[in-house]
Amino acid sequence: LHTPMYFFISNLAILDLVGISSVLPKMLENLILGKNTISFEGCVTQLYTFTFSGSTELILLTVMSYDRYLAICQPFHYVTMMSRGTCITLMAGVWGIGMVTSLINTLLVAQLDFCGPNSIQNFLCEIPLVLALSCSSTYLSEIMVYMADIILDMGNFLLVTLSYCCIIITVLKIQGSAGKWKAFSTCSSHLAIVGLFYSTIIYTYIEPTSAPFKKKNRTASIMYTLVTPTLNPLVYSLRNKVIKVAFWKIV
Repeated sequence: LHTPMYFFISNLAILDLVGISSVLPKMLENLILGKNTISFEGCVTQLYTFTFSGSTELILLTVMSYDRYLAICQPFHYVTMMSRGTCITLMAGVWGIGMVTSLINTLLVAQLDFCGPNSIQNFLCEIPLVLALSCSSTYLSEIMVYMADIILDMGNFLLVTLSYCCIIITVLKIQGSAGKWKAFSTCSSHLAIVGLFYSTIIYTYIEPTSAPFKKKNRTASIMYTLVTPTLNPLVYSLRNKVIKVAFWKIV
């Protein structure tokens, strides 16, 4: 559990807890009490926390793909290149970038004017939905959101794709199907999470801010706010033989 991959998984688990904790308690409160309201301060807090967890997880998944690239493509240098100090430095950078990016976008949203009706067609506060309610100019906020989408979403997606292209090329050079499967199976869990996470994010944010919110987008929001954080520990844990044996003993 002290290997680099499990160090990154522990940070992924913390981010999932932060993200789901910013949404689920308020959603359950509204469902139980039959309400559908949230204060402006609560909305801004939720917006920052959820944006932080999502953007940080994007970068973390890229770092994890780089870890898999080193493990498969450069196995003899893996231990030295992914030392404990390197892992801590990478995670400090990941958390720092996520905090700063989310803080800038949240501050831009918080200074906007809202004349009403302040009705968000979803169960959480997200930047595109809040921007659509503002009666003041959202030009700067939208520019920052699009820049974040290009740099964080597309940039990290391209880096993950590049890592897996190198991994696939290396795996194809391995002699024997058993060796190929063993090498690629170390990436299967990460690849599954990346596919699920990016597909829902792209599906939700591909539409412009002014587009009407549809029911299918709410379903996508449920996927990346509730379903994905729930599946992450299952996907990663049940790939580990020791954890699977312990799980079946408990059952």
